[in-house]
Amino acid sequence: MRNMKYKLMVSAILLGLAVFMGCASGGDGQSSKSGNAETVLAAEEGKVLQKIPVEDVPMVEMPVVEEVSTEVTVREPAEVVISLAGDCSFGKLSVHSYERTFNDYFDKYGAGYFFQNVKSLFEADDLTLVNFEGVLTDSKDIQEKEYNIKGNPEYKAVLTEGSVEAVSFGNNHRFDYGQQGVDDTIAAFNDVNVVYAYDENVGIYVTDSGIRIGIVSVNEVYDEKQVEVYLQNGIASLKESTDLILACCHWGEETHHYPEEYQVELGRKCIDWGADLVVGCHPHVLQGIDYYNGKYIIYSLGNFSFGGHKNPKDKNAMIVQATANFDSEGLVGELQLKVIPCRISTKDNSNDYCPTIPEGARWDEIIGLVNKYSAKFPVNVAKDGTVVHE
Repeated sequence: MRNMKYKLMVSAILLGLAVFMGCASGGDGQSSKSGNAETVLAAEEGKVLQKIPVEDVPMVEMPVVEEVSTEVTVREPAEVVISLAGDCSFGKLSVHSYERTFNDYFDKYGAGYFFQNVKSLFEADDLTLVNFEGVLTDSKDIQEKEYNIKGNPEYKAVLTEGSVEAVSFGNNHRFDYGQQGVDDTIAAFNDVNVVYAYDENVGIYVTDSGIRIGIVSVNEVYDEKQVEVYLQNGIASLKESTDLILACCHWGEETHHYPEEYQVELGRKCIDWGADLVVGCHPHVLQGIDYYNGKYIIYSLGNFSFGGHKNPKDKNAMIVQATANFDSEGLVGELQLKVIPCRISTKDNSNDYCPTIPEGARWDEIIGLVNKYSAKFPVNVAKDGTVVHE
């Protein structure tokens, strides 16, 4: 089903882009660094194209690149399935003792343990993206804040063992252990060929069928309305080079099941700017789904494999699968969404960091809650998880 191929002759264009544009790299409102734009390489099918830095200034007209081949192999129709899951913290809080932490479970059971109950689902899709909250580092440069999350760099293997190909990295724990923590985590992503995006750094994943999926990821919790610059410019930079754009927003009030007014405003702005789907995280609980101008906004997926809490009271979560159809001209029609209820643990009385899909009454309960949280939006989730809109 997924053996349709196409190749885009973009090397020279993207190289011109990399040479022409500089990069201004921002932190979580706490630190920033700058440097030259990295050279962008044309990706082979099924591989990562990483990354296109975007300046936090209005987009400018690009210079003409001469003698660039425009040959494109005609693309056959393709169906692409994307799995989206919530907050993943591979590690523990600095204030936690070792017992019953993510670290404890990793040492006992290994990297393959954590996503064992959802791996078959993720292996069957074309792209799995999770929100990566925290860092993988040996840095001791702990920042002064209430909660700091980190894990060992070897925990990167959980992503590959779980068939996760991409992460949103714009969040309020990215800078918990200083710039070294950020750099070490990015190095870990690169080591296992996982696409990442945060702030002005956007990522592109190319599926086996040649579909190019662009990702922009921001942290509204710290950066507030500054994220609009990252989002608008990031989406604009991806429009000409990708087939589908995911806008990932770390936003909202923790433990609140209903989005703030600005979440609704910002999510709809992302759609107006050209995103095909908005994906929200940070509240650590489920929020509803909105439908606006033919596209969906997922306000919060909840936690997933979350090492930041040994026993959160609310263990409900969801995986949302988005199915997109393409022909030789691009995306055909609307994305089709399906909610797959999930629990972040196999246990009710503690967190074992092993997300599990429930059955029966628990499945129905979570579907009912998503409908409750979506009540003011023109969306309903059927019993089987199919999302429909008015």
